[in-house]
Amino acid sequence: MGGLRCMDGSYLSVTPVACTDSVGTPYEVTLELHRDGTPYGSVGERCGWLLERLARGVDDARRGGDAARRWADPDDRFPVAEPDGELFSFRYRTRTGAEGGELRCQLRTIPVWQPACGEWRLTRRAYVEAWGSTGAGTRAVLTSAELSAFIRQLVREAEGCLEGGDQERNAVKGAGMGDSR
Repeated sequence: MGGLRCMDGSYLSVTPVACTDSVGTPYEVTLELHRDGTPYGSVGERCGWLLERLARGVDDARRGGDAARRWADPDDRFPVAEPDGELFSFRYRTRTGAEGGELRCQLRTIPVWQPACGEWRLTRRAYVEAWGSTGAGTRAVLTSAELSAFIRQLVREAEGCLEGGDQERNAVKGAGMGDSR
């Protein structure tokens, strides 16, 4: 189970749970959120392929790919060119429109004064924010290395949930695009 220590001292656990088709074959994942062990929400229905794409993007940015190379420190490199862009936003809404939770990640550029140099240094951090069904929120601030480790852990767990499913077909064509049973 992937998890993050949040700024308020709480611990946010994020667990991929398999979505299954009508015959019980897993084909995608949803994320279950727990805050300090208490159920907090369910988000990101069918978000596994987004997590995999994000994991590759963060790793590529850390290596200096695309626009990320303008940031000297690999911990400041993320796969979004805008200074303060959004990496993901997973929500859950019931059929009645009520919110069941949210997990999102936004980039923020933070100026830090360097007294030895007498200048400002810009850093970028990922703000992973979660809200439970009660509306209470929590936040973790991560470097790109920490975000990569968190997302990679979720992807590994998601792949474990999907064992027995046709991951190759789903990754390229999407769920339900193969032959019918």
